[in-house]
Amino acid sequence: MIRVRFEATGGAVQEVEAPPGARLLEVAQNAGQPLEGTCEGQMACSTCHVIVAPADFDRLPPASEAEEDMLDLAMGAVRTSRLACQILLTDALDGLTVRMPSAHRDMRGR
Repeated sequence: MIRVRFEATGGAVQEVEAPPGARLLEVAQNAGQPLEGTCEGQMACSTCHVIVAPADFDRLPPASEAEEDMLDLAMGAVRTSRLACQILLTDALDGLTVRMPSAHRDMRGR
């Protein structure tokens, strides 16, 4: 299992485990994190934008050009921003820490 740590803006931390091969978006949604992901991983939106801890960012494979284009549309994007739908959990990412951008709102069900 791969450990993932979600840090909230207020300081709360939620640690979860997920099987290798799981997408970070699905793991976050299953853990009750406020990620919409309305395009279902097709990169037609930026609603699953997360900020990866700087210490973990270099462990991720580089973002594709299409992902970079979507991140240009994300509110609150920073240098270590990525789309959760594009992060496939592997052993190399064990202990990954992410947080939601402060501008993020969960629009599911509205």
